[in-house]
Amino acid sequence: MDSHYPIGTPGIPWGDDQKAIWRAAQTTKRSYQAEVLNRIVALEGTFELQRYGELDYRSLDGVTAVKAGAAVTDGAGLYPLFGLLSRDWHSDRPAVLITGGVHGYETSGVHGALRFLETAAHRYERYFNVAVAPCVSPWGYETINRWNPKAIDPNRSFYRERAAELSTSNRKSSADSALAEEACLLMTWVDSVAKQCIAHFDLHETTDTDNSEFRPALAARDAVEQKAWDIPDGFYLVGDTAAPAPDFQRAVINAVSEVTHIAPSDAGGRIIGVPTEQPGVINYDVGGLGLCAGVTSARYRTTTEVYPDSPRVDPENCIRAQVAAVCGGLDYILTQL
Repeated sequence: MDSHYPIGTPGIPWGDDQKAIWRAAQTTKRSYQAEVLNRIVALEGTFELQRYGELDYRSLDGVTAVKAGAAVTDGAGLYPLFGLLSRDWHSDRPAVLITGGVHGYETSGVHGALRFLETAAHRYERYFNVAVAPCVSPWGYETINRWNPKAIDPNRSFYRERAAELSTSNRKSSADSALAEEACLLMTWVDSVAKQCIAHFDLHETTDTDNSEFRPALAARDAVEQKAWDIPDGFYLVGDTAAPAPDFQRAVINAVSEVTHIAPSDAGGRIIGVPTEQPGVINYDVGGLGLCAGVTSARYRTTTEVYPDSPRVDPENCIRAQVAAVCGGLDYILTQL
């Protein structure tokens, strides 16, 4: 892949100045308040609403802030973070975790998590305790970005030991930004409500901008060449090499195939450069890469990948695919209990 990017010098990793230039170029394109927070608050009567933290980016130059206008908004530069729990929570029921918007630009992950809560969660609450964090990265949602405003990828930040070291340290320097605060706050919340859960669905997308913008930016930021791969046309899953759960993954794929098309493997039997374990499924070293799907030790865990740029889908189809993935996985788990 051509690593040329308009910020920085080829072969030299970005410093704070380059990150500031990148941050200043980002603009708000949609509203976290109007599109996400208002829907979260509307669910408070049905689910227990927990504010598990906030992101304070007021001191960063060039950061576009969420606008005040509702009780849940603290003002310019503050992003409140919310999780929702089953109100009828019972300790003898297995817990299920659903996360969306770890990469804020991946729209159907956020809206799929919300749609599941609004339309389908009630079918499963007598069997499972449900915990949902619909939008882990609100700044990324508003600016349609993979990274947070410090140019850190939240989905490469789920390292518990490093997070624990930072939480007990008094140092507040740029070195502390190796982990995204979005990830650290989510890990703390998950530990408090659903660390011991049976399943985790992390809802994502693979987009054309992964190749046109985000991977070139990554190559420039780290001065590391990124290998090229074709963006697959269709839905696929990323399982964990440490706990692949192939029958579970197959059940999710089968459920989603009734809603949208499944990504084919390329001529080399790969999807995004990784060998296909079964149709529509690849496996990653989730823990080694610091991915959100490794935030628990759940027996069943998967990362969904919707392709919203396909000519065969629209935004509604992408949201329905995310909901189908969760429902298909839960239906399978019910047969195993």
